[in-house]
Amino acid sequence: MNTDKILVGISSCLLGEEVRHNGSHKLHSYIVSTLGQHFDFRAFCPEMSIGLGVPRAPIRIVNIDEKIRVVGSKNPDVDVTDKLIESANQQRSWHKNLYAYIVKKDSPSCGMERVKVYKKDAPMRTGTGLYTQVLMENFPDLPVEEEGRLGDPCLRENFIKRVFIYKRWRDLEDEGIELKKITRFHAQHKLILYSHDQNLGRDLGKKLATIKSSEAEAFAVEYRSKLMQILRIPATTKNHVNVLQHIQGYLKKKLDSDDRQELSKLIDEYRTGLVPLIVPVTLLRHHFRKCPDPYIDDSYYMNPHPKELMLLNNL
Repeated sequence: MNTDKILVGISSCLLGEEVRHNGSHKLHSYIVSTLGQHFDFRAFCPEMSIGLGVPRAPIRIVNIDEKIRVVGSKNPDVDVTDKLIESANQQRSWHKNLYAYIVKKDSPSCGMERVKVYKKDAPMRTGTGLYTQVLMENFPDLPVEEEGRLGDPCLRENFIKRVFIYKRWRDLEDEGIELKKITRFHAQHKLILYSHDQNLGRDLGKKLATIKSSEAEAFAVEYRSKLMQILRIPATTKNHVNVLQHIQGYLKKKLDSDDRQELSKLIDEYRTGLVPLIVPVTLLRHHFRKCPDPYIDDSYYMNPHPKELMLLNNL
């Protein structure tokens, strides 16, 4: 493991391992070449772990009398439901050290959503791969995403942002929970939360303000859960505009009329879809380099993830 990178679990086939039922792989170049610069991947194939081998007869999710089972596609007498559940639970010892997980879409073992569930041979896209389902039940705050959804710029940015925030929170936990640390963490991420859901972000801040130092450790569990729940809500253009205008207010007395008008124009052009989010953010970064503000400098809103990933360029 590269300790400078973030440890992320991944379906083995996405790294090019030939573990699919037909002996093929699903190497994902963006994951390997781009995310691989920042993530250290721990590969795992649940179907291989339960001894199905390569090549193997495919399996599928079925609904039998309203009970979900994973069985052989051609031979339904082959039932691997319990084995997949057991395998997922057996991996908890290393799952707990992960900061995210990327899974293979449509897989009856690894798919995160919209996996085919067969009822009397009629498929409905309502399922979750059994291994991934157990993983998410065991670690509900862990950022999990399918490789197929990483092709969507908004979903990709959302997932990667969650990974970096989850990593920062876990680092805080490792240092030792203190109320002042949670308070600073919230201040650093408050504007990000507002871009996802302003009401829930404010509610979390209000709840934090009522917590006593002696209650910090117990509250930390609730805080992490609500933090990750809010971040799973897609950020919207409207919320980003509100946050950008809020940040602009910190420069109200520091910019001349022309600079204020230029900034307001770019924020409005972002609102109407003429420019991506990175454009007003870049101008704000420029102004705050010249006119530093302690609160904004400590906030992650304008630098939520490494710049070289260029995730704000397509929002």
